[in-house]
Amino acid sequence: MTQRVAIIGGGKIGEALLAGLIRSGRPVTELVVAERFADRAAELNAEYAVRVTDIADAVDGAAVVVLAVKPADVDAVLDQIADVEDTGETERLLVSLVAGLPTRHYEDALPAGAPVVRVMPNTPMLVNEAMSAVCPGRYADAAHVATVVALLEPVGRVVEIGEKQMDAVTALSGSGPAYVFLMAEALIDAGVGLGLTRAMATELAAQTIRGAGVLLTDSGLSPVDLRAAVTSPAGTTAEAIRKLEANGFRHGFYEALRANVKASVGLARAQGGSSRSGSVGTDDED
Repeated sequence: MTQRVAIIGGGKIGEALLAGLIRSGRPVTELVVAERFADRAAELNAEYAVRVTDIADAVDGAAVVVLAVKPADVDAVLDQIADVEDTGETERLLVSLVAGLPTRHYEDALPAGAPVVRVMPNTPMLVNEAMSAVCPGRYADAAHVATVVALLEPVGRVVEIGEKQMDAVTALSGSGPAYVFLMAEALIDAGVGLGLTRAMATELAAQTIRGAGVLLTDSGLSPVDLRAAVTSPAGTTAEAIRKLEANGFRHGFYEALRANVKASVGLARAQGGSSRSGSVGTDDED
């Protein structure tokens, strides 16, 4: 049975999902995008030959509705979705790619019993290397989760988690690319400070990070083992790592992720969430 997918929001993440679905073989006739900016709508139509329309039209007849909008826009979008009668053979499934908001936020705004699956992707979705975590709401079953996993697999890896873990996942993998890019900036600046050209330092840092990532995912070895393989006793790498640790490298990451989790909780509260989504590793319990 054909399942039409409506993507609400034609930004970078929405486009990345659209492109991944098309590359995976899904007919463009089964896809529709809602995008409010005319110039952006025209770009998407020209690039992918996909129909781009308004929210109500996109949702009408769709089996799966994917929200790829900013958190501040969610409630207005939900109001429009809720107004569109579900006339499909199966219940319309809502998939949220929005950070910070728990599944109950969507369930409270939609008709009773509406299935919702929450997803935390990250920006490597743009190059088919996303790490996406999914968690079902109260009314989403295994078949709903399987549908979402199938949607996301063309653009990266997918894991299923409990919603209590979602803020921690957001802090680690959702925001994780930014930490890696910041590390790349730091490596490049240090290389320039040591006499390399910026172009050379950039090439060295980028390929080093790329290669290390492949080793970590494909070698079957732990980060500890991989680090040890590069770190000779009393050698240059050991001295560099000693300096990083002395300057709070590991502790800094822990504190950064804790701050990220607290920000996610604050975002949910600001958007009217009834309570936190069950974040771990914080000390701000209600």
